[in-house]
Amino acid sequence: MLSVIICTHNPRDDYVRRCLDALRAQRLPHNHWELVVVDNHSDAAVADRIDLPWHPSARIVREETMGLTAARLRGIRESTGELLVFVDDDNVLDPDFLEVAERTMDEKPFLGSWSGQCRPAFEKTPPEWTRRYWGNLVIREFEHDVWSNLPRLPESMPCGAGLCVRRNVAQHYLELHESGKRSFQFDRNGKSLVSGGDNDLAACACDLGFGLGLIASLKLTHLISPERLTVEYLARLTEGIYFSSTLLNAERGLRVAERGALGRSVDFLRVMQLQPPHRPILRAAFRGRDRAIQLLSQNQVVPATDQK
Repeated sequence: MLSVIICTHNPRDDYVRRCLDALRAQRLPHNHWELVVVDNHSDAAVADRIDLPWHPSARIVREETMGLTAARLRGIRESTGELLVFVDDDNVLDPDFLEVAERTMDEKPFLGSWSGQCRPAFEKTPPEWTRRYWGNLVIREFEHDVWSNLPRLPESMPCGAGLCVRRNVAQHYLELHESGKRSFQFDRNGKSLVSGGDNDLAACACDLGFGLGLIASLKLTHLISPERLTVEYLARLTEGIYFSSTLLNAERGLRVAERGALGRSVDFLRVMQLQPPHRPILRAAFRGRDRAIQLLSQNQVVPATDQK
């Protein structure tokens, strides 16, 4: 049994409908997987907006604690499958997605977490200058499978869109939070664009001796609205990514050093060499990194390597 988990907060009706239509069209028979929709404190109850009679093992649960981390943890508790597949409400899975996910679980027993390719579907043609930031929007296309046992290696790090996690890996992640060993939630909460919870969950595979990776035959389409391609949004997103990445590096025992006067001067020069719209986005990246370093220096976030 697979468990498909959708964590959603105030979803767009047209997006979530396309997401569910793609799940309904999966080649893997419906009785081979369950569907758990976690309504994360939406203003209008998701249960009143979607119908799931087509699936024999579907249910909607309401999580009142705001934040994607709380929603993911609720999904883990509610699910029963040996493989958990996290699907965002703006993801449209290819028809064979769940088949490939299940086959990967059987054929690659050394992997504890993995994801696949994410193609973009833009509502409007994006400005060319945004292309360098598409990776931050979880757009990734590649030709070959890749994996490693290094929890912070970007080249093999799974993403949250279509993230596949073995049950024991997800249970380990759940226990880290329930035991208080995760002193910070690396996920979005309301309008905050802090991210990284998906990376933290995926990296738990390495804690249990598994690898993590990317599977080229696992494919989905990521629906992207025009407001996510503005300078303001991309700057906020980049700041959140650099903030959480710095904290995650510390959690995983990687050295995070405070920037001295020379380093700050170099940062300033790098920013000033750029032209709008790139300048405010790089400035936001450095701001996010420095905020995280400040938190670490104040011991407001305790690295896992220092926890007893």
